[in-house]
Amino acid sequence: MPLTDPHDDHLPLGGSSTAAPGAGGDPGAGAPEPGATLPEPESEPGLPEPIPPTPDGSDAGEPVDGPPEPEPVLPEPVRQRIVALTAAVLPGLPADEVPVPLRRVAKFAPNRRARLGGSVIAAQLTADPLFRQRVTARVLTDAGDLGAAVVEGTAPAAADPVEVAALAYLVRPKGWRELIDASGAAVRAEVDSAVVAELVREAEQRATRAEHDRAVARVEADKLRDELARVREELGQLREENRQLQRGLRETQARERRATELLATERGRAARAAADSDAELRRARARLAEAEAAAGVAKASAKEARSVDDARLWLLLETIGQAAVGLRRELALDPVDKLPADFVADAFTDAPAAAQGGPAARARDTDDPARLDQLLALPRAHLVVDGYNVTKRGFGEMSLEQQRKRLITGLGGIAAQTGDEVTVVFDGAERMHGLPPAPRGVRVLFSRKGETADELIRRLVRAEPPGRPVVVVSSDREVADGVRRHGAYPLGADSLLRRLARS
Repeated sequence: MPLTDPHDDHLPLGGSSTAAPGAGGDPGAGAPEPGATLPEPESEPGLPEPIPPTPDGSDAGEPVDGPPEPEPVLPEPVRQRIVALTAAVLPGLPADEVPVPLRRVAKFAPNRRARLGGSVIAAQLTADPLFRQRVTARVLTDAGDLGAAVVEGTAPAAADPVEVAALAYLVRPKGWRELIDASGAAVRAEVDSAVVAELVREAEQRATRAEHDRAVARVEADKLRDELARVREELGQLREENRQLQRGLRETQARERRATELLATERGRAARAAADSDAELRRARARLAEAEAAAGVAKASAKEARSVDDARLWLLLETIGQAAVGLRRELALDPVDKLPADFVADAFTDAPAAAQGGPAARARDTDDPARLDQLLALPRAHLVVDGYNVTKRGFGEMSLEQQRKRLITGLGGIAAQTGDEVTVVFDGAERMHGLPPAPRGVRVLFSRKGETADELIRRLVRAEPPGRPVVVVSSDREVADGVRRHGAYPLGADSLLRRLARS
């Protein structure tokens, strides 16, 4: 394709145009109008007079008359190479030799000069022969032997046709159009070869894909044949299973018929058994009536015998009571002011009491809340309470002082109702001062330093005489097991808390 509009090669090349194209800085202002004749350039001082082009388009020879030949159609690679060569030498030209439209382009970076200023460079090369000659002189210097060969109108066989065409366009020796045409043919041949090679490559790829598809199809066909064989095998297995299921169904139906016959037989037997049971029930009822009559007679006899036993028991108790009165009179025993627990309370702060062997266990552990009332109803019962164990379980959100006060007050009510002896034990390194007086019948103890309330409770139980009912209230399993071995009745803290709530 042409760099720009056709240019008259036969114009005199004495200097730059009087009206420089693009003087206003517009890159496209340097292109002449189609068919317009450029004015004769004026010679610049200090430059040699340019040689007018020859009739065949070269820059050597005498001017000839006749219309100028049109610019040749340049292949795109050739046009790009011409612009690249011009852009490369453009910064090396003196500032006064660079056309005004290209002075701004000459300041671009090398990688942007040919890309952004290509159209302006092409227009100046076409419109300004003097500028082209100046560029050609520098390009030929850089081209070396290849430039000299192109000036002579020959092209080495090993040279790049694009490079030869670009130099030929700039130098324009004799036969330069043929060089450009040959370069275009070579470029087109390379393009055609590349197209052919691409077509061959695509054909090879299609053939490879087709071969791959055929291989995949063969593999898929093998898979389908294997799948078909597997399906046929499974179908055979399903048919065999179907025959077995049908055979099993027939056997199940036969068993169902036999079961129905047996069910009918058993129903007959059950009816007969029900009739026999009714008859037996009637006989049992008759025997029950006879037994009730005999029980009435026995009850009357037992009532008479019980009256005799009651008389004997009263006589025995009266004899025991008189014997006890006589024994108390004989032993001259006066009424005592202190109880066993009082001795423990007086002595445990001075020295630990010696362990006393207790009798065999005589109480049973129970979780029944009513058991506490039953035990407190026994004569001369002694209630021992693990204080903090009960208060922290029932009202642990209070302070310790409020817990003690509430528990002692409740125990005072129980002592007043039952008349029993009540002892409450608290943990404490030493006896606390400032406590309110305990209610009547309630004894308040604090364990001494180095001793726990559990140990003090066990000492109180060991101090009691065998045979006296002692009730210990604590949810501590060790305390319960310890007092049970000494014959006391251990109860949980919940039984006392419910008793206090009821009070």
